[in-house]
This record gives sequence, structure tokens and C-alpha cells, in this order.
Amino acid sequence: MPSLRGSSFGDVSLLHLATYTPGGLPLQVPEAVSNSEQLMQYLHAWHPVYPPGTYRTYSNISIGVLGLITAKSMGTDFPALLEQRLLPALEMRNTYINVPAQKKTRYAQGYAQDGTPVRLTPGVLWAEAYGIKTTAADMLRFLAANMGLVKSSPSLQRAMTDTHTGYFQTAAMTQDLVWEQLPYPVVLQSLLAASSPSMIFEPQPVSAMQPAQKPRQDVWINKTGSTNGFGAYVAFVPQKRLAIVILANKSYPIAARVTAAFGILQAVDQGGQ
Repeated sequence: MPSLRGSSFGDVSLLHLATYTPGGLPLQVPEAVSNSEQLMQYLHAWHPVYPPGTYRTYSNISIGVLGLITAKSMGTDFPALLEQRLLPALEMRNTYINVPAQKKTRYAQGYAQDGTPVRLTPGVLWAEAYGIKTTAADMLRFLAANMGLVKSSPSLQRAMTDTHTGYFQTAAMTQDLVWEQLPYPVVLQSLLAASSPSMIFEPQPVSAMQPAQKPRQDVWINKTGSTNGFGAYVAFVPQKRLAIVILANKSYPIAARVTAAFGILQAVDQGGQ
């Protein structure tokens, strides 16, 4: 991204983007930023609030720009890279950034908290940060691939496994590359603390793991996600070959999603099924 050379953002590492630790990016793209040119101007003028690698501030800008850079480094745009290369390699045949016309009848209707019908509104970095539409079956396949339970190319499997590396420790969880993890067995209160509103909306001090924690099997790896009208939660435990996907067409509280997932996986684990 040549336009960012010489700026504070230009010095940010990809690792810091992938772990939300570049120094204090806001949660969302500012409302005044409405196109790519304005985004580059905003990033060029940005200055870190904290030294990079000292605080985790959850940010769609962080993962959105990571996706943007990834696609540029591979000579295409993010939707094309995802839909034409990655998703076919994973055999995720019902996952899209842009839902095709012939699939629109399967596109779930979302509902806001007041019951108003809503759908995703595209914006700057929307495709890279929160624009994917999928099915529970496709997302379960993705989690199975992360656990090495479906056949993938060696390079793709290595890339997925590498995202389970722990780089920063917060008070509540270990920050991997976008994924978040806790040691397994895990208790519900620990999961709720790791997914609490403060982890999303407030800066969290972190300590770098030196050396980085290699991918482990005895961990609970998870990620929440929400847009206006939709809510999601995914989690998997490689050691147990357990995984769960919760997709809802309303943004239910994260605590409710985590509690439901924990109860289901605990019952399956204890039942040996």
C-alpha cells in the first residue's frame, strides 16, 4: 500500500493487524469515511494511541485492512480471492460475499432488535471485515478443515493451522490470528469473560508470548460475529474433534450464544457422542 509509506499506519505489522494490536484503531470505520480514497487519507493521518503490541483493541478496520492487503498482495480484490480461490478449495459451495441471484431465495432475512427487517448494508471494508454469508453446514466444514478432518492441500492446511498460533495474552484469553482461544477443559465463566462487552469495546492490555505459542490441540478456539440483524458464534476443540456453529437472523446477546454453545458441546463431550 504505497500511499501509506511514511505514515504511522505504514509502520504497522501484519501481525498487529491480525491480533488487533496496532495501537488503538477504532471498532468501526468512521462515518465520514465513505470510499477507498478517504480510507487511505484516514489511515495516513492516523496515529497510535498506544505502542503497537501493548493493547488489544477489537477493530473491524484492523481485520478489514488485513484482508485488503492480502488481496492486493495476490493481485486481486478480496471478494474475488475468497469466492474464486479459497472457498472452492475448501468446498464451501454455499458461502458468498455477493449472494448470486439464483441463491437469493435462500438468503435469510435479518431482524433488528425492534423487529424491523434488515439486511447487511455495504460500506468501506465491509467485504473484508463482515460481509460473508454462509450456511451452518459450510461453516462446520470450515471448522473441520481447521482441525484437519477434511482433505486440504498441504499449503492450505498449514495456513489454517498457523492461525491457531498464540501471539498475545490478555487477562481473559489468548489472542491468535483473529481466532481467540482458552485452555480446554474450560469453564463457562471463563468463556463469558473472554467474550464480554469489555473485550469488544474497551482496550485490553496484552503481553506478547515469547516465543509464540504453537498451535495446540487441548484448546477451545472460538469467534463471535454480529451485524445489524444477524449474530453468529463458532467454536471448536481439536483434541475432542468437537465443533459448533450458531447462526441467527437476529443479533442475540453474545453471552446467550456462548452459553448455548458451551452447554451443547459439554453435553456431547460428556455423552461421548
